[in-house]
Amino acid sequence: MTRQPDPLVHIRTPTYRRPDDLKRCLTSLQAQSWRNWVCDVYDDDPDAGGRTVVEALGDGRIFYHHNQPQRFASRNIDACFSRENARGADYFCVVEDDNFILPTFIEDNIAICRDKGVQIVLRNQLIEHAQGTPEARLSTLGILDDKFVEGRYPPDLFRMSLIADIGVSNGGLFWSRHAQSDLEIGFSCTATLQEYMRTYAIVEDVWVAMEPLAVWAENGAGTQRDLGDSARYLRRELNLKRAVQMLRRHAWRRAGDENRKGFITTPAFSYAREMRAAGLAKSLIPVDLGNVLAAREALRLRARGLLIRAMGRAEPDLRRFITSRGG
Repeated sequence: MTRQPDPLVHIRTPTYRRPDDLKRCLTSLQAQSWRNWVCDVYDDDPDAGGRTVVEALGDGRIFYHHNQPQRFASRNIDACFSRENARGADYFCVVEDDNFILPTFIEDNIAICRDKGVQIVLRNQLIEHAQGTPEARLSTLGILDDKFVEGRYPPDLFRMSLIADIGVSNGGLFWSRHAQSDLEIGFSCTATLQEYMRTYAIVEDVWVAMEPLAVWAENGAGTQRDLGDSARYLRRELNLKRAVQMLRRHAWRRAGDENRKGFITTPAFSYAREMRAAGLAKSLIPVDLGNVLAAREALRLRARGLLIRAMGRAEPDLRRFITSRGG
């Protein structure tokens, strides 16, 4: 009997003027226990600085693309979640240039997809603090440790993670060609808002895998290259918070009665009850918080939510996105 080839994994890597980081990222792919993969590198540097890194590695599985015109951070990352499958791959993931993955990342994620019968895995990630400095170090805990527990999450429940926090992290997502969820946002927004929107876009069961097999670099200041984002910091923050508030309210409406009733106490999330209640209050979701928050604190958070609703201005595309994803 002829042995079937191992499934092909397509890795997408957006990059911008970080040659040392890009090299580390790509060598982490070369160190994978799963050998059947290809990587497309999408370089947003007008000077095409990433080309030298790719050529120096000389790995026939890694392909270089120079973005012309420049996409800027949010669009370059978002395009990496496209449904397009020119490589004929079976599985996909996105590894940004300043991040990297541990040797069994691909192999273990494929095993979960097969064993658990899911098409999307959200994998825990370690945090690299002080990335790019002599003090760089990895965290001992993963970014999901205080948020989720190991296991299967139906989509209506999974989207409720937005109410307490952000939900998915781009570098933790691993999905198959059979996934129903459209993970490419396709609407104008910042790179930060994209992850909230990507969480909202989930329409099928997700397996949350708590063993951290990827590394996320904590260096947000180095990735703010969004086209046209010239508003002052306070305005940007208010607009972001208004958009998140809207997504949270829609996630709550779609969750169903049982999920709503049990949200504060369900063991499916490891968020503190106070964090869940605070998210409800700030989002102006009309629900009895009981004694989870002190009355003064609940009032303060609701007042903050009213300020965000009055002063924040979500992009018009957000409403179109919500409508397009069943909201």
